[in-house]
Amino acid sequence: MSRKSSSPTMKDVAAEAGVALGTVSKVVNGIPVGQEYHEKVTAAIEKLDYKLNTYAQGLKASSTNTVALLIPNTMNPFFGQLTYYINRALNKRNYRLLLWCTDDDPQIEQFFLGNAQQSKVDGVICLSYSNELNFLSKTPLVTIDRQLDPSIPCITSDNFGGGQLAAKKFLALGCKKVSFMGIGSPLASESSKRADGFRSACEVLNMECDILNVPDGTSYDVFSDYLNKHISGGEIDFDGIFCITDHMARTVMHNLKKAGLEVPRDVQIIGFDGIRDYATTELICSTLVQNIESIAEMSVETVLSEERMGTPSLVCLPVEYAYGGTTKE
Repeated sequence: MSRKSSSPTMKDVAAEAGVALGTVSKVVNGIPVGQEYHEKVTAAIEKLDYKLNTYAQGLKASSTNTVALLIPNTMNPFFGQLTYYINRALNKRNYRLLLWCTDDDPQIEQFFLGNAQQSKVDGVICLSYSNELNFLSKTPLVTIDRQLDPSIPCITSDNFGGGQLAAKKFLALGCKKVSFMGIGSPLASESSKRADGFRSACEVLNMECDILNVPDGTSYDVFSDYLNKHISGGEIDFDGIFCITDHMARTVMHNLKKAGLEVPRDVQIIGFDGIRDYATTELICSTLVQNIESIAEMSVETVLSEERMGTPSLVCLPVEYAYGGTTKE
């Protein structure tokens, strides 16, 4: 005995409605048919719970209404929010998200990028800090936070301006000697400009500034050691610390607490990103807030645009300062 497929096909719908297969095809694709035929087909679709296989339909049309997102992980709150807003932006346009988490592994990233054209995705949004990626696919590509090539649009925040804003805020809060603490890719990336903006503004504002910027993979012990070298007699050399991310700011606050210092009483801290506590939804520190929703919208709009090649190679979106309890306000 033959076993009937659990998923009804277009042929099953045609048989149930008593119409030609072509009539069913017209109805599911929005092509006008007679009212009587339309009612018969829609009734059959509802009865059989027929679902249109849009992926298979896309394979035939060289389009799947799918965009791939290549991202390090979704454990990091910033990456998690970015993924959420990109998925929401795609849903509004009737596109689906194909999510690729890479854990910053260049081989995994290259595998997924090489798979993009085979998967017939309509575009790829990439957030990677690898210097080994090879973009041979003709699939439309947009990057976030790192400019890989002038021909590939990059969407980012104004990191340099954010660094300058942090320095100006410290000056307004009465700081005279500040520090920058960061960790990141040794490659040129937009986030590395946070230190550059901070340093340049400190020079203009005549604020003494010390910089600790180490590459990814460095033990976080280096930050504890750095702070301990600048703490003596229950006091710290700095009255302000700018951290490259909010995650770094939280790490610094933990180390300061272990040393018996209080934030912001003994030293003020400003982070970068605008991450909020999941339980309270409050900012975890005073910070430069990236508009993650706007980054997502711009990335989706650009990767799907037929005018993508006319987009500037670098699109910088503004950041703004927000109080989060770690500055004296």
